[in-house]
Amino acid sequence: MLFGIFFLLGLPAILVTVECMGYLAAGKPCLPVWLRRLTEIGALIILPLMYGNFGVENNCCGDELSTAVFAPDHQLSILVIIAIALSSYYYSVFRKTIFSPLLEVFVSVGLWLGILLNGFIAYHTNFIGYALGGNYPIIVLGLLMFYKNHQLFLQTYQAPDQLSGWQAWAWKLLQQPVWIKIPALLVLAIPLLSLLVSLLLLFGQKPDSFIRAFTDTYKHGFSQLDYECLNVSCGGHFLCSVAAMGTPALVKPTRKGWRHGNPIQCNRQLLIANAFEDWLMEKFPTTHHLLRTQYNRVGKLIHAYYGVFERTWVSNLVYVFMKPLEYFFLICLYLFDRFPERRIAMQYLETSHQQLLRQLIHHYDSPATRNLPPPSHPTHG
Repeated sequence: MLFGIFFLLGLPAILVTVECMGYLAAGKPCLPVWLRRLTEIGALIILPLMYGNFGVENNCCGDELSTAVFAPDHQLSILVIIAIALSSYYYSVFRKTIFSPLLEVFVSVGLWLGILLNGFIAYHTNFIGYALGGNYPIIVLGLLMFYKNHQLFLQTYQAPDQLSGWQAWAWKLLQQPVWIKIPALLVLAIPLLSLLVSLLLLFGQKPDSFIRAFTDTYKHGFSQLDYECLNVSCGGHFLCSVAAMGTPALVKPTRKGWRHGNPIQCNRQLLIANAFEDWLMEKFPTTHHLLRTQYNRVGKLIHAYYGVFERTWVSNLVYVFMKPLEYFFLICLYLFDRFPERRIAMQYLETSHQQLLRQLIHHYDSPATRNLPPPSHPTHG
């Protein structure tokens, strides 16, 4: 079944490849018209809606497949470019004849905006399945349509006896070889994008929304906001994690740690609290389960209002509030745990490092192996 799903998602790419090979071999399409239309709908409309994650918020928890591909506040700018590219493509599909040279220039610029956008998306998504299943067929269809428009214009448009001004200039541009025509169209895309920026300002977009749509995201190729996830605990946000986001001089961050594969900033308070929980889970699992269930409810409440806890002064208050509990946890560890500092130091290490340390501890603590060489482990260069 899984193979069938991947096949269906990749079917437009397969059919587009067949169509492209037909053009390279015979200079004309090889797919039936009905199949070509279905392929275009799948590649240009259905798959972008599936892959684009439109309406999805930025999400620190999970992987790049479950967070917004485009920044939620700037998705309108991307949707406008997609609309222009689709309009240019389907205008080229259904028109019966060549129209004015100036309109043909705008159509070509629209096609290239779609091609360039998908090139950026292919890098941005960091996932080969997106590029092959979603961006590749769109780029190939755009290139094929540009080639067909170029050939059709050369074959049908007569010399511009009555053309002047912009129309004559557009006719000269469309007559140029492809290697001159494409760079010129890319340059023309700049004033078109500037005009779009001006219009989109009326709808709440910003002058740099086309850029920020990519950069104001998490875990993608152009993402610049990954640092916002450094202290986010997935599956619930906890008071010690929030406290570690306070003023460094107060909360005293000590080192970087890892939770559920995500980097977090650790301070002494956080390490002690987690070490106490680790000891409680080891010695009194039933009690730990009951306390953890209640604590998770606190985490969900914090998650619902996490924007409040991103403020430094709030985190400072939480840190101070947690101080008595921190001392209580530390006293319990020193009273009842054999190696309290060892347990504290092992919190939020990478899994491989924790496993190695546990092997070494077991090796040196066991009378049977105490005098033997330490277990071998891979070195990292």
